[in-house]
Amino acid sequence: MSIDTYRLTSTEEPSDEMLSQLMREAAEDAARTNTEATTHFFEEIKQAAAAY
Repeated sequence: MSIDTYRLTSTEEPSDEMLSQLMREAAEDAARTNTEATTHFFEEIKQAAAAY
């Protein structure tokens, strides 16, 4: 089973390596979306301040 075909709803337990990779990818996605959200938030604040 590869990381591309594994589903968390599977009846098979992931290997330690696969679980580590899944968690690493989830952390990377969370960090990326957090950065995007923070950037968007401060852009909106700057626009609101400029309009005030």
